[in-house]
Amino acid sequence: MFWLIILTIILALFYDFLNGANDRANAIATVTATKALTPMQALLLASAFNLAGAFATTEVAKTIGKGIVSPDFLTAEPQTGLTVLAAGVFGAIAWTFLCTRFGIPISVTHSLVGGLLGAGISAGGLAVIRWHVLTDKVFLAIFLGPAVGFLAGSLLFAAVSWTLFLFFKGTPSVKAEEFFKKGQIFSASFMAFSHGMNDTQNAMGVITMALFISGFLPAFVVPAWVKLACGFCMGIGTFLFGWRVMHTLGWRLTKLEPKHGFSAETGAGIAVTAASLVGMPVSTTHVIGSSVIGGSFFQSIERVRWSEVGKMVTAWIITIPLSAIFGFVAFLLLSSF
Repeated sequence: MFWLIILTIILALFYDFLNGANDRANAIATVTATKALTPMQALLLASAFNLAGAFATTEVAKTIGKGIVSPDFLTAEPQTGLTVLAAGVFGAIAWTFLCTRFGIPISVTHSLVGGLLGAGISAGGLAVIRWHVLTDKVFLAIFLGPAVGFLAGSLLFAAVSWTLFLFFKGTPSVKAEEFFKKGQIFSASFMAFSHGMNDTQNAMGVITMALFISGFLPAFVVPAWVKLACGFCMGIGTFLFGWRVMHTLGWRLTKLEPKHGFSAETGAGIAVTAASLVGMPVSTTHVIGSSVIGGSFFQSIERVRWSEVGKMVTAWIITIPLSAIFGFVAFLLLSSF
């Protein structure tokens, strides 16, 4: 069982590495696309605020660790429980790796939900899944995420447009651009902080549950070293492999200017923070992608590249079912050993 614990922790940290390569790139895609910050500056900023967000709350970690598969089932037979966690994370890794390889911004959060769902069903059937938590916190977030992101991006862009009209009328547009470039430093920081409150906690929840199952923790409380390790691995993933997803969200999805980037980041940050406080593992990809579209939509529909939107929507729809299949098969393979 000791090696199962080690395997689960390694897989969870590697998952966070891929999370950084895909989801965490969302937080800095727009700020680099508008040249408000250099990629290196944005990366350092996102790393600091993402880690701060991880320490702010652990509600999402509780949902992932205890809310998908029944804790009673996971703790009844520790070896089986650890195998379920390891297989679930492996299923998420397999799907996330494929999408990151092709630069498709998916919901890494929902990949883990799907992986744990499939592994849990493979181990104990439908009865061990906490369907009420999935319905109230996960599936609801799938529908609310894009809607709230789009609405927030649209409203904030409207507010930004009025600001431009009231304070920059008759002045060169360069001044307005510089104003919102500076504003993007705040909005990107806020987005990174909210990402830390939500996505960074996925692996934290898995590792903490593994330690709890095996008796290393007396209660489900996330240790500080787990938060630091997850934040570090996520930062490395963004630095090494996050550029493909950043390119999709920052350049290919729509034509961005500083005012659009500020609107999208701030709107997405508000939505993700609200979800994190109630323990909803929302997809930051859903939120920031929809917020980017909302920030451009009402100015001009032609600014949005709908072919890229179609690819993202397709990936969002198939993420949970496919990662669940990966998790289901992974449990069968791991349990055979």
